[in-house]
Amino acid sequence: MSIKYTPDHEWLKVEGAIATVGITHHAQDALGDVVFVDLPEVGATLEAKAIAGVVESVKAAADVYMPVSGEITEVNEALRADPALANTDPMNAGWFFKVKLSNVSELDSMMDETSYTAFSAS
Repeated sequence: MSIKYTPDHEWLKVEGAIATVGITHHAQDALGDVVFVDLPEVGATLEAKAIAGVVESVKAAADVYMPVSGEITEVNEALRADPALANTDPMNAGWFFKVKLSNVSELDSMMDETSYTAFSAS
């Protein structure tokens, strides 16, 4: 398993051909208290950079971008029922969706934790 990060503040936990996707601590902190999430449909096939969902907080709404191309295999119904999970446990229970990767090489351009930490601090 490896964890990758995007400039749009999404994280991906990659296990084989499946990636679990969510928003980072930095993103949830910037958004504030998350009150609603709109998740993609299971079975949808999206290209990298497409809008996959929306996260709304008491401060703002933000698009959640598809970090890689692929098919949505699962969404986090617990997050839909309790959007605050994106704040309280963004890297675990607050995940958004799982995607079956259609182009593994797209992961090569993503940041590791050290690079993302430096990126989000600037």
